[in-house]
Amino acid sequence: MLNNLTGNRPSSKLLEQKSLLQKAIKTNEPLASVLERASWTYHDLIYSRSFQRKWSGSAALTLDEFDSTPTGVPVVSFFAGCGGIDLGLEAVGYRHVAAFELNEMFCKTLRRNRPKWNVFGPPSHNGDVSDFDDVKSTLSPIIKAPFEGLFVGGPPCQPFSIASNQRFPKSADTFKRVGFSHQTNGNLLFDYINLIVEFRPMAFVIENVPGLRDIDGGVQLQSAIDELEAAGYTIQEPFVLNAADYGVPQQRFRLFIIGSRSSQPYEKPRPLVNRIGAGSVLQTLNAKLANTETREHKAESVMRYMELSYGERDQMGRVDRLDPLSPSKTVIAGGTKGGGRSHLHPEVPRTLSVRECARLQSFPDDYEFVGTSGRQFTQVGNAVPPVLAAQIGKSILRSFFE
Repeated sequence: MLNNLTGNRPSSKLLEQKSLLQKAIKTNEPLASVLERASWTYHDLIYSRSFQRKWSGSAALTLDEFDSTPTGVPVVSFFAGCGGIDLGLEAVGYRHVAAFELNEMFCKTLRRNRPKWNVFGPPSHNGDVSDFDDVKSTLSPIIKAPFEGLFVGGPPCQPFSIASNQRFPKSADTFKRVGFSHQTNGNLLFDYINLIVEFRPMAFVIENVPGLRDIDGGVQLQSAIDELEAAGYTIQEPFVLNAADYGVPQQRFRLFIIGSRSSQPYEKPRPLVNRIGAGSVLQTLNAKLANTETREHKAESVMRYMELSYGERDQMGRVDRLDPLSPSKTVIAGGTKGGGRSHLHPEVPRTLSVRECARLQSFPDDYEFVGTSGRQFTQVGNAVPPVLAAQIGKSILRSFFE
């Protein structure tokens, strides 16, 4: 599509678009209905200044580019979510043994995409990592201690997350990052540690948001590390990686704590030379793919959005127009019916679809998310990018299993 500006004059399409938006506002009619009568869809909308930048650099890294030759190294995942870490490990040859997940909708996504995996969660299992006796009785017939494989887990991160608290005014009680004092999620880290100590995997990964490192001045995280060291593990210094440095077209910072029974040192994955712009995965989208539904914005919102420049924020809706030449801002657990926000497409004044967010997260296009749109966004926004997980998995293989 050509630039929307001819000199300083708006294009005919832009003039027609403004007319349709004004009509919807004046008549108080849903914008979707007005667009439909004009044979338009939300995908046809444009910014006042669109298509002035186009990504022409390298493609985003995909799971297909990793060596998936089976290594024989077994892996058990906890707090599996929709499978971001599991997919990454699968792509570099790990052998799936079991995945535990408490949320039934997330379990449905896992089973839809990997029907042969052992997914322990609702409705057939509670999937609750805090229920030590139940998890132990479930795993004991499958693996034996010491387990010559890998445990991976990312305890729910909301109590430690800065982004989750930025949704609330600073004067509200909900703003404070309650961390380990959170009655449920704040204690799941230690529930996971209990399972590591019980089954003694060769290596383990604890994954979370960087805020986990700073809560309570680091005292309780150090307590967790001390407990693991007392059980005979060598713990690497906690480190933070930005997914944008590893072929993912998104700024996403994750904290990793890695330990092993091996005396070998751990070598972190090396960052790639160039970062990838969001435009690399948002230029085209096949409407036949799953999870392509987009939010039907009000005309007033579109009128504001369409005047934004690349990278600019709409202050009222608190959404940002992405720049196709830069990695996306962090994909969050938003939704199409409220309950969260996704970013604005670089060239279409609307929020991203679940599929577009999944692409920014490096999920394959054939990986389908089930449930309502809002819960699909939650799954994608809570996940570790599979491509980043693959590189963590490779570095662990190289350090402890070769």
